[in-house]
Parts: sequence; structure tokens; C-alpha cells
Amino acid sequence: MKAFITAILCTMFAATVSGQTAAKTPNADSAVTCSYYSSKYDGRLTASGQRFSNERLTAASKTYPMGTRLRLTNVKNGRTVVVVVNDRGPFVPGRDISVTRRAAQQLGFVRSGLTQVNMVSISN
Repeated sequence: MKAFITAILCTMFAATVSGQTAAKTPNADSAVTCSYYSSKYDGRLTASGQRFSNERLTAASKTYPMGTRLRLTNVKNGRTVVVVVNDRGPFVPGRDISVTRRAAQQLGFVRSGLTQVNMVSISN
């Protein structure tokens, strides 16, 4: 009986983990919500250990490994930028990636604060 319960729990855990992974992994064919960092984070350490600078082309992602280069395309205006993941986040519900102000300027959404982007990994 103990083995049976263990098998059921393992199966449930595996299904839960695989379901969460699939839900959190960005799909290059669908748009995700992108925000940008406040200037209050300038100089603070990122999760990678680098100092944050709004002048760099970097991003925070909960799913991509540190150092991954991502091509982001603003679906509203077609503008594109390449950023490097060097931080974790964003931790605001409904947001999938956060970029520096410089990246937001290149994507053309500084005034609105949020936009939808297509996100494609171009290296790891």
C-alpha cells in the first residue's frame, strides 16, 4: 500500500511540475507582457552579480538562463532589440520580462510603461 501511495504522489508531482514548466516557458509565437525597470535600481546588484544599469541592454526573466540573448520585438510597432538576461523577475503578476530603460526606448514603450513583445532566444 505504501508503494502504491508513493507511486501516485510521484505521478501527481511529475504532472504538476511538467504542467508548470510548460506554462512558464515562453512561446516564441505568442506575445508576452514586457515592462521596464525603475531608475531606483541603478547600481544595485542583479541576480547574476552584475551591477544594474539602465544604460545597458539587459533584462530580467524568470525562465531563461543567465546570459541568454533574447530578441524582443514590440508587436505594436515592429521595433526590435537584443537584450541579455542578467536578472530574475519581474515579480509583478502578469508580467513576463522586464528590460532596462534603454531597451524600452529602443522598443518605443517608455511612455506607456508596458507593451507586448515577441521573445525569441538567439543564444544561451
